[in-house]
Amino acid sequence: MCLSAAAQAHRYHAGLTDISFNVRSGSTEIVHTYMTHDVEALLANLYQRQFDLNDPDDEAILRKYVEQQFWLLAQDKARLPLRWVGMTVDTQSVTIYQEAEATPLARIGAIRHGVLADFLPDQVNTVNLNEGGAVRSLTFVRTNPEQAAR
Repeated sequence: MCLSAAAQAHRYHAGLTDISFNVRSGSTEIVHTYMTHDVEALLANLYQRQFDLNDPDDEAILRKYVEQQFWLLAQDKARLPLRWVGMTVDTQSVTIYQEAEATPLARIGAIRHGVLADFLPDQVNTVNLNEGGAVRSLTFVRTNPEQAAR
């Protein structure tokens, strides 16, 4: 009975990504938030072992995965370089910080977001683009991992 209740409690798979321009630094900042349980299940499935996301070696493995599944494309379709700033982990969520240094939001032509969608068929990733206080949301699913940013 308890196992059934636990399974019922986690019936959706969602990620939230906020993208905004930081005027002070001149960089576009990216903040991803995922459910810890989903990230741990993905990594255990890929590598057949338990992960400690507070361990720098395990963080590096997650970083490599995220960089293969999420990127920004410039207007000319070239991939924009993203710098891994770091991450925080608690029992509920994994928050990942990246930035496109010296890159205004206007340079972003498209977004590719497939984090967890290759593992969880019903994963829904929402991206909030915050341009000067105006927020526009895009929804990414397994069948639609890339969208125009404009």
